[in-house]
Amino acid sequence: MSEVNILLVEDDEVDVKAVKRALRDLKIANPVVRAADGVDALAMLRGVNGRERLKRPYLILLDLNMPRMGGLEFLAELRSDPELRRSIVFVMTTSAAEEDRFRAYDSHVSGYVLKHGPASSFIDALTMLEHYWRVIEFPD
Repeated sequence: MSEVNILLVEDDEVDVKAVKRALRDLKIANPVVRAADGVDALAMLRGVNGRERLKRPYLILLDLNMPRMGGLEFLAELRSDPELRRSIVFVMTTSAAEEDRFRAYDSHVSGYVLKHGPASSFIDALTMLEHYWRVIEFPD
């Protein structure tokens, strides 16, 4: 299998650094590409607006609360696009709201992780993600 690219869709610099540091600490060396919001992420996935198209296979780590286009709006657009609808998405958010969690799962996310829960649960989630992408078959 080819190397899995990670698309981190996150507007908060502190959270971007925390995710990258956690991946480094876990010795996960997969390429991480960052999009600041849903608009930027869609441009990368589609290869439009001067953005280079993200190579497959990829896994998306998605924040929900972002400017311009938040995570739930991004998911709606992603799932309505025939070329992108099978993308594997894990939500990583500060929102513990039941409504957000239900809407995310209704949009066929693969998991919903709270970023600011106990530190060990965040590390456990990233460890699980690494095992996940090593054993699953990615959609084309």
